[in-house]
Amino acid sequence: MRDDDRIWRGAAGVADVATGRPVTAEMRHRVGSITKTFTAAAVLQLVDDGEIELDTPIGHYLPRMVPGERGAAITVRMLINHTSGLAEYLPHAYPSLAAFPALAKTAPTSLDDSRFTKFHATELIEMGVSAPATGTPGGTPGVYSNTNYLLMCQLLESVTGTSAEKRIIRNIIERAGLLDTELPTGPHINGPHSLHYEAWFGMIDPPRDYSVYDMSWVGPAASLISTVADLNRFFGLLLAGEIISRASLAQMQRTVPVISFEGKTLDYGLGLQKMTVPGHGIYWGHEGSVWGGGAISMTSADGKRQASIAVNLQRWNQLDSSGKPQPHPIDDALRALTQLALCD
Repeated sequence: MRDDDRIWRGAAGVADVATGRPVTAEMRHRVGSITKTFTAAAVLQLVDDGEIELDTPIGHYLPRMVPGERGAAITVRMLINHTSGLAEYLPHAYPSLAAFPALAKTAPTSLDDSRFTKFHATELIEMGVSAPATGTPGGTPGVYSNTNYLLMCQLLESVTGTSAEKRIIRNIIERAGLLDTELPTGPHINGPHSLHYEAWFGMIDPPRDYSVYDMSWVGPAASLISTVADLNRFFGLLLAGEIISRASLAQMQRTVPVISFEGKTLDYGLGLQKMTVPGHGIYWGHEGSVWGGGAISMTSADGKRQASIAVNLQRWNQLDSSGKPQPHPIDDALRALTQLALCD
């Protein structure tokens, strides 16, 4: 965490439960959907350059991927803020998660079956576009969907003539000087890192390591590897207007209600989440989760205070008899840590 010019780094727990190897604050982690802020920023750079317009229908740019009336109704803005109405593809790509969000009817089998599966983004997009819509284009609340961001990656590729990964690496990661941040090209995490333990609501007991995993199932929607220090640096520069223009940053900070995978209502902009902390003002950032790994990074509106937290265990809550996740001491500990980091 950073408070003005004072910086604190800390870590607790183990990176490997078998050996007891401790975690350190410098370790690299998969940070999940925090990737979306990077992808959104890459698109908004093209808006700054006049190559993309936020309120142009996606069918204008990608007529084959979102054809017909939906392509004419869904705009670039609706993809970035999850109000497109396009469904999440994951329950269709992972058969054992087909019943999601009915968690008790899911199983973690597909997590293992797909560990080294190479998914193609166009196939995943087709699953999401073909699935029943979650709402009307532009309607609120929006519904969080990785389909939106894989389409954004195709948009980046179509407009720039290079892959979304290369564009994000060159124009966002390298431009921001993030030396420990990367979009992986293989299943491994390079450099010092912890194992990533997934519990899937108690169905994987003991939790299993998924740090070695082919991330093509999310690509530049949620595959980023980073450190907590790099996350603070990125969001600090972004919110200072150093990565996109002030005009585009203002667009990022126009929020709408969006329903998350967990059923929470997010105050969501263009790849940015807004958090209002009573008595302490507004924070901007994002949170993310992948198999076994998760993170949250928030920066105060005035840029003076930042906190980035990464964890190497996910979905630790077991389900009660009604199929709902039960409270867990980890939840209380994370809330207390976040409160301390942002407010005290």
